Amino acid sequence: MEFRILGPLEVRDGNRLVSLGGPRQRAVLAVLLTRANEVVSTDRLIDELWGDEPPGTVMNVLQSYVSHLRKELGPDVLLTRAPGYLIELEPDQLDLRRFERFLDVARAEGPEEAAETLREALDLWRGPALADFAYEPFAQAEIARLEELRRVALERRIEADLALARHAELVGELEGLVAKHPLREHLRAQLMLALYRSGRQAEALEAYQSARRVLVDELGIDPSPALQELERAILRQDRSLDMTSARPAPAPEPRDTSFPQRAILAAPQSDGSLDGLLALAERLARRPPRDVILARLVTDGAELPQANAAVQEHRDALVARGVGARAAAFTSVQPGEDIVRLASQQDVDLLLVDVAPEQLDEAISSGELGVILAGAPCDVGVLVTGDRALVADRPVLVPFGGADHEWAAAEIGAWLASAQGVSLRLLGTAGDPKEGKRDASLLLASVALMVQQIAGIATEPVLAEPGAEPVIRAAEEAGLLVVGLPSTWRQEGLGATRLAVVLGARPPVLLVRGGLRPGGLAPQESLTRFTWTLAGTGV
Repeated sequence: MEFRILGPLEVRDGNRLVSLGGPRQRAVLAVLLTRANEVVSTDRLIDELWGDEPPGTVMNVLQSYVSHLRKELGPDVLLTRAPGYLIELEPDQLDLRRFERFLDVARAEGPEEAAETLREALDLWRGPALADFAYEPFAQAEIARLEELRRVALERRIEADLALARHAELVGELEGLVAKHPLREHLRAQLMLALYRSGRQAEALEAYQSARRVLVDELGIDPSPALQELERAILRQDRSLDMTSARPAPAPEPRDTSFPQRAILAAPQSDGSLDGLLALAERLARRPPRDVILARLVTDGAELPQANAAVQEHRDALVARGVGARAAAFTSVQPGEDIVRLASQQDVDLLLVDVAPEQLDEAISSGELGVILAGAPCDVGVLVTGDRALVADRPVLVPFGGADHEWAAAEIGAWLASAQGVSLRLLGTAGDPKEGKRDASLLLASVALMVQQIAGIATEPVLAEPGAEPVIRAAEEAGLLVVGLPSTWRQEGLGATRLAVVLGARPPVLLVRGGLRPGGLAPQESLTRFTWTLAGTGV
Protein backbone atom coordinates (compact mmCIF):
# COMPACT_ATOMS: atom_id res chain seq x y z
CA MET A 1 0.00 0.00 0.00
CA GLU A 2 1.40 3.39 -1.04
CA PHE A 3 0.56 6.72 0.62
CA ARG A 4 1.00 10.02 -1.24
CA ILE A 5 0.88 13.57 0.10
CA LEU A 6 3.21 15.29 -2.42
CA GLY A 7 0.20 16.37 -4.42
CA PRO A 8 -3.45 15.53 -3.70
CA LEU A 9 -3.87 12.97 -0.90
CA GLU A 10 -3.91 9.46 -2.35
CA VAL A 11 -3.61 5.90 -1.08
CA ARG A 12 -3.02 3.10 -3.59
CA ASP A 13 -3.21 -0.63 -2.98
CA GLY A 14 -1.48 -1.95 -6.06
CA ASN A 15 -3.44 -0.47 -8.96
CA ARG A 16 -6.50 0.24 -6.81
CA LEU A 17 -7.18 3.75 -5.55
CA VAL A 18 -8.33 3.35 -1.94
CA SER A 19 -11.56 5.11 -0.96
CA LEU A 20 -10.83 7.53 1.88
CA GLY A 21 -14.30 8.95 2.56
CA GLY A 22 -15.41 12.55 2.91
CA PRO A 23 -13.28 15.68 3.39
CA ARG A 24 -13.06 15.57 7.20
CA GLN A 25 -12.22 11.87 7.26
CA ARG A 26 -9.52 12.44 4.62
CA ALA A 27 -8.23 15.30 6.75
CA VAL A 28 -7.78 12.94 9.72
CA LEU A 29 -5.59 10.73 7.55
CA ALA A 30 -3.67 13.74 6.22
CA VAL A 31 -2.75 14.90 9.73
CA LEU A 32 -1.63 11.39 10.71
CA LEU A 33 0.46 11.00 7.54
CA THR A 34 2.31 14.27 8.10
CA ARG A 35 3.41 12.72 11.41
CA ALA A 36 3.79 9.12 10.25
CA ASN A 37 5.11 6.68 12.89
CA GLU A 38 4.39 9.28 15.57
CA VAL A 39 1.49 9.23 18.02
CA VAL A 40 -0.88 12.13 17.38
CA SER A 41 -3.08 12.95 20.37
CA THR A 42 -6.84 13.17 20.03
CA ASP A 43 -6.61 16.71 21.44
CA ARG A 44 -4.32 17.72 18.60
CA LEU A 45 -6.52 16.10 15.95
CA ILE A 46 -9.58 17.88 17.30
CA ASP A 47 -7.70 21.18 17.51
CA GLU A 48 -6.37 20.85 13.96
CA LEU A 49 -9.65 19.82 12.34
CA TRP A 50 -12.35 21.60 14.33
CA GLY A 51 -10.48 24.56 15.80
CA ASP A 52 -12.23 26.61 18.46
CA GLU A 53 -15.73 25.18 17.97
CA PRO A 54 -15.73 21.36 18.01
CA PRO A 55 -19.16 19.73 18.17
CA GLY A 56 -20.30 18.19 21.43
CA THR A 57 -20.05 14.72 19.87
CA VAL A 58 -16.55 15.31 18.48
CA MET A 59 -14.98 12.25 20.16
CA ASN A 60 -17.62 9.93 18.68
CA VAL A 61 -17.21 11.56 15.26
CA LEU A 62 -13.42 11.19 15.38
CA GLN A 63 -13.66 7.55 16.45
CA SER A 64 -16.06 6.90 13.57
CA TYR A 65 -13.64 8.42 11.06
CA VAL A 66 -10.77 6.33 12.41
CA SER A 67 -12.91 3.18 12.30
CA HIS A 68 -13.81 3.72 8.64
CA LEU A 69 -10.20 4.48 7.71
CA ARG A 70 -9.00 1.38 9.55
CA LYS A 71 -11.35 -0.80 7.48
CA GLU A 72 -9.79 0.54 4.28
CA LEU A 73 -6.16 0.66 5.39
CA GLY A 74 -6.02 -2.40 7.63
CA PRO A 75 -5.75 -2.84 11.41
CA ASP A 76 -1.95 -3.04 11.33
CA VAL A 77 -1.56 0.39 9.72
CA LEU A 78 -3.81 2.68 11.74
CA LEU A 79 -3.28 1.94 15.44
CA THR A 80 -4.71 3.26 18.69
CA ARG A 81 -1.93 4.41 20.98
CA ALA A 82 -2.47 6.59 24.04
CA PRO A 83 -3.13 9.49 23.98
CA GLY A 84 -4.36 9.20 20.37
CA TYR A 85 -3.61 7.40 17.12
CA LEU A 86 -0.57 6.25 15.14
CA ILE A 87 -0.21 5.43 11.47
CA GLU A 88 2.65 2.94 11.15
CA LEU A 89 4.41 2.81 7.78
CA GLU A 90 7.54 1.38 6.25
CA PRO A 91 9.88 4.03 4.82
CA ASP A 92 8.98 3.25 1.19
CA GLN A 93 5.24 3.47 1.78
CA LEU A 94 5.11 7.28 2.06
CA ASP A 95 6.23 9.47 -0.83
CA LEU A 96 7.53 12.14 1.57
CA ARG A 97 9.94 9.65 3.17
CA ARG A 98 11.16 8.54 -0.28
CA PHE A 99 11.66 12.18 -1.20
CA GLU A 100 13.70 12.80 1.98
CA ARG A 101 15.79 9.69 1.30
CA PHE A 102 16.64 10.94 -2.19
CA LEU A 103 17.80 14.21 -0.64
CA ASP A 104 19.99 12.34 1.82
CA VAL A 105 21.55 10.24 -0.96
CA ALA A 106 22.18 13.28 -3.15
CA ARG A 107 24.07 15.00 -0.35
CA ALA A 108 26.90 12.45 -0.58
CA GLU A 109 27.03 12.28 -4.38
CA GLY A 110 29.02 14.15 -6.98
CA PRO A 111 27.30 16.73 -9.19
CA GLU A 112 26.27 14.41 -12.03
CA GLU A 113 24.78 11.73 -9.77
CA ALA A 114 23.24 14.32 -7.43
CA ALA A 115 21.51 16.11 -10.31
CA GLU A 116 19.90 12.86 -11.43
CA THR A 117 18.93 11.82 -7.89
CA LEU A 118 17.36 15.19 -7.20
CA ARG A 119 15.39 15.00 -10.47
CA GLU A 120 14.01 11.65 -9.29
CA ALA A 121 13.08 13.27 -5.97
CA LEU A 122 11.29 16.14 -7.66
CA ASP A 123 9.48 13.73 -10.00
CA LEU A 124 7.63 12.35 -6.96
CA TRP A 125 5.63 15.58 -6.80
CA ARG A 126 2.24 15.41 -8.55
CA GLY A 127 1.37 19.05 -7.89
CA PRO A 128 1.23 21.26 -4.78
CA ALA A 129 1.56 19.30 -1.53
CA LEU A 130 -1.79 18.24 -0.01
CA ALA A 131 -3.44 20.08 -2.87
CA ASP A 132 -6.98 19.05 -1.88
CA PHE A 133 -6.51 20.83 1.48
CA ALA A 134 -5.09 24.05 0.03
CA TYR A 135 -7.72 26.21 1.75
CA GLU A 136 -8.05 24.28 4.99
CA PRO A 137 -6.54 26.11 8.02
CA PHE A 138 -5.12 22.92 9.56
CA ALA A 139 -2.98 22.22 6.48
CA GLN A 140 -1.45 25.64 5.83
CA ALA A 141 1.70 25.28 7.94
CA GLU A 142 2.36 21.75 6.68
CA ILE A 143 1.83 22.74 3.04
CA ALA A 144 4.25 25.64 3.52
CA ARG A 145 6.85 23.28 5.04
CA LEU A 146 6.55 20.72 2.26
CA GLU A 147 6.73 23.36 -0.44
CA GLU A 148 9.85 24.70 1.28
CA LEU A 149 11.41 21.22 1.04
CA ARG A 150 10.54 21.16 -2.64
CA ARG A 151 12.23 24.54 -3.21
CA VAL A 152 15.35 23.41 -1.32
CA ALA A 153 15.57 20.27 -3.47
CA LEU A 154 15.16 22.38 -6.61
CA GLU A 155 17.91 24.78 -5.50
CA ARG A 156 20.22 21.82 -4.82
CA ARG A 157 19.49 20.38 -8.27
CA ILE A 158 20.32 23.75 -9.83
CA GLU A 159 23.53 23.86 -7.76
CA ALA A 160 24.51 20.48 -9.20
CA ASP A 161 23.69 21.63 -12.74
CA LEU A 162 25.84 24.72 -12.23
CA ALA A 163 28.69 22.40 -11.27
CA LEU A 164 28.21 20.59 -14.59
CA ALA A 165 28.61 23.80 -16.62
CA ARG A 166 24.91 23.93 -17.55
CA HIS A 167 24.71 27.64 -16.67
CA ALA A 168 23.40 28.78 -20.06
CA GLU A 169 20.55 26.25 -19.89
CA LEU A 170 19.64 27.37 -16.37
CA VAL A 171 19.20 31.09 -17.01
CA GLY A 172 15.63 30.86 -18.30
CA GLU A 173 14.54 28.48 -15.54
CA LEU A 174 16.10 30.69 -12.87
CA GLU A 175 14.48 33.84 -14.25
CA GLY A 176 11.10 32.14 -13.96
CA LEU A 177 11.82 30.96 -10.41
CA VAL A 178 13.01 34.41 -9.31
CA ALA A 179 9.81 35.95 -10.69
CA LYS A 180 7.81 33.39 -8.70
CA HIS A 181 9.89 33.72 -5.51
CA PRO A 182 11.29 37.28 -5.63
CA LEU A 183 12.47 37.35 -1.99
CA ARG A 184 14.47 34.11 -2.16
CA GLU A 185 18.07 35.29 -2.18
CA HIS A 186 19.65 31.94 -2.96
CA LEU A 187 17.80 31.79 -6.29
CA ARG A 188 18.98 35.35 -7.00
CA ALA A 189 22.57 34.28 -6.32
CA GLN A 190 22.25 31.28 -8.62
CA LEU A 191 20.81 33.48 -11.38
CA MET A 192 23.66 35.98 -10.98
CA LEU A 193 26.24 33.19 -11.20
CA ALA A 194 24.56 31.56 -14.21
CA LEU A 195 24.45 34.90 -16.06
CA TYR A 196 28.07 35.73 -15.20
CA ARG A 197 29.34 32.33 -16.38
CA SER A 198 27.33 32.77 -19.59
CA GLY A 199 29.32 35.93 -20.37
CA ARG A 200 26.50 38.26 -19.31
CA GLN A 201 28.23 40.24 -16.57
CA ALA A 202 26.10 43.38 -16.97
CA GLU A 203 22.91 41.36 -16.64
CA ALA A 204 24.31 39.56 -13.57
CA LEU A 205 24.90 42.94 -11.91
CA GLU A 206 21.43 44.13 -12.90
CA ALA A 207 20.02 40.95 -11.30
CA TYR A 208 21.67 42.04 -8.06
CA GLN A 209 20.25 45.57 -8.30
CA SER A 210 16.80 44.10 -8.96
CA ALA A 211 17.15 41.92 -5.86
CA ARG A 212 18.18 44.92 -3.79
CA ARG A 213 15.23 47.01 -4.98
CA VAL A 214 12.75 44.26 -4.14
CA LEU A 215 14.21 43.61 -0.68
CA VAL A 216 14.33 47.30 0.21
CA ASP A 217 10.82 47.98 -1.11
CA GLU A 218 9.20 44.89 0.41
CA LEU A 219 11.08 44.46 3.68
CA GLY A 220 13.15 47.58 4.19
CA ILE A 221 16.41 45.58 4.37
CA ASP A 222 19.52 45.26 2.21
CA PRO A 223 20.55 41.95 0.62
CA SER A 224 22.40 39.48 2.81
CA PRO A 225 26.19 39.73 3.17
CA ALA A 226 26.57 36.64 0.93
CA LEU A 227 24.69 38.28 -1.94
CA GLN A 228 26.57 41.56 -1.51
CA GLU A 229 29.90 39.75 -1.62
CA LEU A 230 28.84 37.88 -4.77
CA GLU A 231 28.14 41.23 -6.45
CA ARG A 232 31.59 42.49 -5.45
CA ALA A 233 33.18 39.30 -6.79
CA ILE A 234 31.41 39.78 -10.14
CA LEU A 235 32.55 43.42 -10.31
CA ARG A 236 36.19 42.44 -9.84
CA GLN A 237 35.76 39.37 -12.10
CA ASP A 238 36.97 37.10 -9.32
CA ARG A 239 38.45 33.94 -10.80
CA SER A 240 36.84 31.85 -8.06
CA LEU A 241 33.53 32.31 -9.89
CA ASP A 242 34.78 30.71 -13.10
CA MET A 243 34.24 27.09 -14.08
CA THR A 244 37.66 25.71 -13.16
CA SER A 245 36.65 22.33 -11.75
CA ALA A 246 33.86 19.80 -11.78
CA ARG A 247 32.22 21.60 -8.90
CA PRO A 248 31.16 25.25 -8.89
CA ALA A 249 33.27 27.67 -6.90
CA PRO A 250 31.42 28.51 -3.73
CA ALA A 251 30.07 32.00 -3.29
CA PRO A 252 32.67 34.14 -1.47
CA GLU A 253 31.19 33.47 1.95
CA PRO A 254 32.43 31.00 4.58
CA ARG A 255 28.93 29.61 5.10
CA ASP A 256 27.52 26.62 3.19
CA THR A 257 25.44 28.45 0.61
CA SER A 258 23.72 25.30 -0.71
CA PHE A 259 21.14 26.02 1.97
CA PRO A 260 19.11 29.14 2.71
CA GLN A 261 20.74 31.50 5.18
CA ARG A 262 19.77 30.54 8.73
CA ALA A 263 18.82 33.25 11.17
CA ILE A 264 17.05 34.24 14.38
CA LEU A 265 14.39 36.93 14.14
CA ALA A 266 13.88 39.19 17.17
CA ALA A 267 10.72 41.32 16.98
CA PRO A 268 10.25 43.35 20.18
CA GLN A 269 7.03 45.08 21.17
CA SER A 270 8.91 48.24 22.17
CA ASP A 271 12.41 49.72 22.20
CA GLY A 272 12.55 48.96 25.92
CA SER A 273 12.09 45.22 25.44
CA LEU A 274 14.75 44.89 22.72
CA ASP A 275 17.59 44.34 25.20
CA GLY A 276 15.94 41.27 26.72
CA LEU A 277 15.29 39.62 23.37
CA LEU A 278 18.80 40.41 22.13
CA ALA A 279 20.36 38.89 25.25
CA LEU A 280 18.79 35.59 24.15
CA ALA A 281 19.26 36.04 20.41
CA GLU A 282 22.96 36.92 20.64
CA ARG A 283 23.79 33.88 22.76
CA LEU A 284 21.87 31.55 20.46
CA ALA A 285 23.37 33.09 17.32
CA ARG A 286 26.93 32.34 18.42
CA ARG A 287 26.68 28.55 18.65
CA PRO A 288 25.92 27.30 16.06
CA PRO A 289 26.47 30.49 14.02
CA ARG A 290 23.33 32.37 12.94
CA ASP A 291 22.49 35.84 11.75
CA VAL A 292 20.32 37.95 14.04
CA ILE A 293 17.55 39.88 12.28
CA LEU A 294 16.11 42.78 14.30
CA ALA A 295 12.64 43.91 13.25
CA ARG A 296 10.86 46.78 14.93
CA LEU A 297 7.24 47.34 13.93
CA VAL A 298 5.45 50.60 14.76
CA THR A 299 1.89 51.74 14.10
CA ASP A 300 2.65 55.44 13.61
CA GLY A 301 4.96 56.64 10.85
CA ALA A 302 6.17 59.43 13.14
CA GLU A 303 7.80 56.79 15.34
CA LEU A 304 9.71 55.21 12.45
CA PRO A 305 12.95 57.29 12.55
CA GLN A 306 13.48 56.67 16.27
CA ALA A 307 12.66 52.96 15.96
CA ASN A 308 15.00 52.52 13.02
CA ALA A 309 17.81 54.34 14.80
CA ALA A 310 17.40 52.05 17.80
CA VAL A 311 17.61 48.78 15.86
CA GLN A 312 20.49 50.03 13.69
CA GLU A 313 22.42 50.96 16.83
CA HIS A 314 21.89 47.46 18.22
CA ARG A 315 22.84 45.95 14.88
CA ASP A 316 26.12 47.87 14.82
CA ALA A 317 26.88 46.69 18.35
CA LEU A 318 26.23 43.05 17.42
CA VAL A 319 28.43 43.27 14.34
CA ALA A 320 31.21 44.84 16.44
CA ARG A 321 30.98 41.82 18.76
CA GLY A 322 31.34 39.42 15.85
CA VAL A 323 27.66 38.47 15.36
CA GLY A 324 26.12 38.65 11.89
CA ALA A 325 23.15 41.01 12.09
CA ARG A 326 20.59 42.80 9.94
CA ALA A 327 17.98 45.31 11.07
CA ALA A 328 14.87 47.04 9.77
CA ALA A 329 11.96 49.08 11.09
CA PHE A 330 8.62 49.58 9.35
CA THR A 331 5.04 50.56 9.99
CA SER A 332 2.33 47.93 10.27
CA VAL A 333 -1.39 47.81 10.94
CA GLN A 334 -1.27 44.00 11.27
CA PRO A 335 1.98 43.34 13.12
CA GLY A 336 1.23 39.68 13.82
CA GLU A 337 0.72 38.84 10.16
CA ASP A 338 3.71 40.94 9.08
CA ILE A 339 6.03 39.22 11.58
CA VAL A 340 4.87 35.80 10.35
CA ARG A 341 5.49 36.91 6.76
CA LEU A 342 8.98 38.14 7.61
CA ALA A 343 9.85 34.90 9.44
CA SER A 344 8.73 32.87 6.42
CA GLN A 345 10.58 34.99 3.87
CA GLN A 346 13.86 35.07 5.81
CA ASP A 347 13.99 31.30 6.53
CA VAL A 348 14.48 31.83 10.24
CA ASP A 349 15.05 28.99 12.70
CA LEU A 350 13.59 30.83 15.66
CA LEU A 351 11.28 33.81 16.11
CA LEU A 352 11.64 35.67 19.41
CA VAL A 353 8.88 37.99 20.61
CA ASP A 354 7.96 39.37 24.03
CA VAL A 355 4.85 39.93 26.12
CA ALA A 356 4.12 41.65 29.41
CA PRO A 357 3.09 39.30 32.26
CA GLU A 358 -0.27 40.97 32.79
CA GLN A 359 -1.17 40.51 29.11
CA LEU A 360 0.10 36.97 28.81
CA ASP A 361 -2.88 34.62 28.89
CA GLU A 362 -5.19 36.82 26.84
CA ALA A 363 -2.47 37.62 24.31
CA ILE A 364 -1.73 33.93 23.65
CA SER A 365 -5.32 32.92 22.92
CA SER A 366 -6.17 36.07 20.94
CA GLY A 367 -4.63 39.24 19.52
CA GLU A 368 -1.40 39.64 17.57
CA LEU A 369 0.58 37.13 19.62
CA GLY A 370 -2.07 34.51 18.84
CA VAL A 371 -1.65 35.29 15.14
CA ILE A 372 2.12 34.78 15.43
CA LEU A 373 1.79 31.51 17.31
CA ALA A 374 -0.76 30.17 14.84
CA GLY A 375 1.06 31.19 11.67
CA ALA A 376 4.85 31.15 12.10
CA PRO A 377 6.46 28.13 10.37
CA CYS A 378 9.49 28.11 12.68
CA ASP A 379 9.83 27.67 16.44
CA VAL A 380 8.52 30.65 18.40
CA GLY A 381 9.92 31.81 21.75
CA VAL A 382 7.81 34.24 23.79
CA LEU A 383 9.89 36.01 26.42
CA VAL A 384 7.79 37.08 29.38
CA THR A 385 9.16 40.51 30.21
CA GLY A 386 9.32 42.19 33.60
CA ASP A 387 12.11 42.86 36.08
CA ARG A 388 13.67 39.38 35.70
CA ALA A 389 17.00 39.22 33.84
CA LEU A 390 18.69 36.24 32.27
CA VAL A 391 21.59 34.92 34.40
CA ALA A 392 24.11 33.42 31.99
CA ASP A 393 26.08 31.24 34.45
CA ARG A 394 23.10 29.36 35.90
CA PRO A 395 21.47 26.17 34.53
CA VAL A 396 18.59 26.23 32.05
CA LEU A 397 15.51 24.43 33.37
CA VAL A 398 12.95 22.75 31.06
CA PRO A 399 9.83 21.03 32.43
CA PHE A 400 9.30 18.01 30.17
CA GLY A 401 6.44 15.56 29.78
CA GLY A 402 6.85 14.49 26.15
CA ALA A 403 4.19 16.73 24.57
CA ASP A 404 4.75 18.27 21.13
CA HIS A 405 5.84 21.76 22.14
CA GLU A 406 7.89 20.42 25.05
CA TRP A 407 10.22 18.73 22.55
CA ALA A 408 10.83 22.11 20.96
CA ALA A 409 11.33 23.65 24.43
CA ALA A 410 13.95 20.99 25.22
CA GLU A 411 15.76 21.73 21.94
CA ILE A 412 15.85 25.47 22.56
CA GLY A 413 16.81 24.95 26.21
CA ALA A 414 19.69 22.72 25.12
CA TRP A 415 20.69 25.20 22.42
CA LEU A 416 20.90 28.01 24.96
CA ALA A 417 22.66 25.87 27.58
CA SER A 418 25.24 24.83 24.98
CA ALA A 419 25.80 28.44 23.91
CA GLN A 420 26.31 29.56 27.52
CA GLY A 421 28.36 26.55 28.64
CA VAL A 422 25.94 25.63 31.44
CA SER A 423 24.01 22.45 32.22
CA LEU A 424 20.49 21.66 31.12
CA ARG A 425 18.08 20.57 33.84
CA LEU A 426 15.11 18.46 32.70
CA LEU A 427 12.19 18.48 35.11
CA GLY A 428 9.77 15.56 35.17
CA THR A 429 7.08 14.25 37.48
CA ALA A 430 7.92 12.05 40.45
CA GLY A 431 6.25 8.65 40.61
CA ASP A 432 4.20 6.99 43.31
CA PRO A 433 5.34 3.38 43.95
CA LYS A 434 2.32 2.75 46.18
CA GLU A 435 0.00 3.42 43.25
CA GLY A 436 2.27 1.71 40.74
CA LYS A 437 3.03 4.96 38.93
CA ARG A 438 6.51 5.19 37.47
CA ASP A 439 8.41 8.48 37.55
CA ALA A 440 9.52 10.33 34.41
CA SER A 441 13.23 9.50 34.72
CA LEU A 442 13.26 7.12 31.71
CA LEU A 443 11.66 9.77 29.51
CA LEU A 444 14.15 12.37 30.76
CA ALA A 445 17.00 9.96 30.06
CA SER A 446 15.88 9.63 26.42
CA VAL A 447 15.96 13.39 26.02
CA ALA A 448 19.31 13.62 27.82
CA LEU A 449 20.91 11.11 25.45
CA MET A 450 19.69 13.06 22.43
CA VAL A 451 20.92 16.35 23.88
CA GLN A 452 24.34 14.93 24.70
CA GLN A 453 24.66 13.43 21.22
CA ILE A 454 23.69 16.62 19.40
CA ALA A 455 24.86 19.39 21.73
CA GLY A 456 27.49 17.66 23.88
CA ILE A 457 26.34 19.28 27.13
CA ALA A 458 25.69 17.96 30.61
CA THR A 459 22.09 17.25 31.59
CA GLU A 460 20.56 16.83 35.02
CA PRO A 461 17.25 15.05 35.75
CA VAL A 462 15.03 16.71 38.35
CA LEU A 463 11.88 15.03 39.69
CA ALA A 464 9.05 16.98 41.31
CA GLU A 465 5.44 16.49 42.29
CA PRO A 466 2.78 17.71 39.83
CA GLY A 467 1.55 21.28 40.15
CA ALA A 468 2.90 24.81 39.90
CA GLU A 469 4.62 25.22 43.27
CA PRO A 470 7.13 22.33 42.85
CA VAL A 471 8.15 23.75 39.45
CA ILE A 472 8.57 27.23 40.90
CA ARG A 473 10.81 25.84 43.67
CA ALA A 474 12.86 23.83 41.16
CA ALA A 475 13.42 27.00 39.12
CA GLU A 476 14.94 28.96 42.03
CA GLU A 477 18.53 28.19 40.99
CA ALA A 478 17.96 28.40 37.22
CA GLY A 479 19.04 31.26 34.99
CA LEU A 480 16.14 30.71 32.58
CA LEU A 481 12.97 28.63 32.59
CA VAL A 482 11.91 27.29 29.16
CA VAL A 483 8.31 26.06 29.04
CA GLY A 484 6.50 24.40 26.13
CA LEU A 485 2.98 25.58 25.33
CA PRO A 486 0.15 23.10 25.91
CA SER A 487 -1.35 21.46 22.81
CA THR A 488 -4.66 23.18 23.63
CA TRP A 489 -3.25 26.72 23.76
CA ARG A 490 -5.65 27.96 21.04
CA GLN A 491 -8.73 27.08 23.11
CA GLU A 492 -7.48 27.38 26.67
CA GLY A 493 -4.43 29.66 26.62
CA LEU A 494 -1.66 28.63 28.99
CA GLY A 495 -3.88 26.87 31.49
CA ALA A 496 -3.88 27.48 35.23
CA THR A 497 -0.72 25.54 36.10
CA ARG A 498 1.56 27.00 33.42
CA LEU A 499 0.24 30.50 34.06
CA ALA A 500 0.99 30.18 37.78
CA VAL A 501 4.51 28.93 36.98
CA VAL A 502 5.23 31.76 34.55
CA LEU A 503 4.00 34.44 36.92
CA GLY A 504 5.58 32.95 40.04
CA ALA A 505 9.00 31.77 38.83
CA ARG A 506 12.08 33.72 39.91
CA PRO A 507 14.06 33.55 36.61
CA PRO A 508 12.80 34.89 33.27
CA VAL A 509 10.53 32.55 31.34
CA LEU A 510 10.63 31.66 27.64
CA LEU A 511 7.42 30.07 26.35
CA VAL A 512 7.95 27.88 23.29
CA ARG A 513 5.65 26.83 20.48
CA GLY A 514 7.32 24.27 18.25
CA GLY A 515 7.30 24.83 14.50
CA LEU A 516 7.53 22.50 11.54
CA ARG A 517 11.02 23.47 10.52
CA PRO A 518 14.01 21.88 12.26
CA GLY A 519 15.09 23.51 15.50
CA GLY A 520 18.27 25.45 16.11
CA LEU A 521 20.27 22.42 17.23
CA ALA A 522 19.36 20.40 14.13
CA PRO A 523 22.24 19.73 11.75
CA GLN A 524 21.99 22.06 8.78
CA GLU A 525 21.36 19.14 6.41
CA SER A 526 18.26 18.09 8.36
CA LEU A 527 15.09 19.27 6.68
CA THR A 528 12.40 18.07 9.09
CA ARG A 529 12.09 17.86 12.84
CA PHE A 530 11.05 14.20 12.43
CA THR A 531 14.24 13.11 10.75
CA TRP A 532 16.53 14.24 13.54
CA THR A 533 14.61 14.65 16.78
CA LEU A 534 12.51 11.51 16.79
CA ALA A 535 15.04 9.38 14.97
CA GLY A 536 17.72 10.57 17.37
CA THR A 537 15.84 9.25 20.38
CA GLY A 538 15.03 5.90 18.87
CA VAL A 539 11.28 6.57 18.87
